[in-house]
Amino acid sequence: MKRSALTAILIGTAALAVSGCTSIRGQNGFVGDGAITNSVLPGVDNQGSVERGLGRPTFVSQFGEPVWYYVSSTTGQPAFGTPRITNHSVIAIRFDDRGNVTSVDRTGMELVARIDPNGDTTPTLGRERGFLEDLFGNIGQVGGVGPGGGGGGPP
Repeated sequence: MKRSALTAILIGTAALAVSGCTSIRGQNGFVGDGAITNSVLPGVDNQGSVERGLGRPTFVSQFGEPVWYYVSSTTGQPAFGTPRITNHSVIAIRFDDRGNVTSVDRTGMELVARIDPNGDTTPTLGRERGFLEDLFGNIGQVGGVGPGGGGGGPP
């Protein structure tokens, strides 16, 4: 009896430990159905029908021709790790001056740029100073206290 209880506790602890190592998935941005996004057709749809089918865009172009962007990202984060983009898609719907769809462009992970920050410090020009130089570095740099020692004004 005691052996089966101990076995059950060990199995439960192992299952709990393994479940803590699974990755965390997150969905950010536009969440749409593939059938609905594929139904947007140039020359057939307009801004009203696109908004009814897909909802408001993630963002709208501010300059040039009117373009609506629907951006979606799926991220995965292993336990104690940094999140990484596992899936990314952008749907760009271009409109003419009358609000009719002229083109629908789709892009994915091929345009995602991976950048690597330069560590925990910001590179600067100049010399490296140690702790004691920072602490005592200004002693003697500024005019002394007392008669004739300070200021920089006329004598």
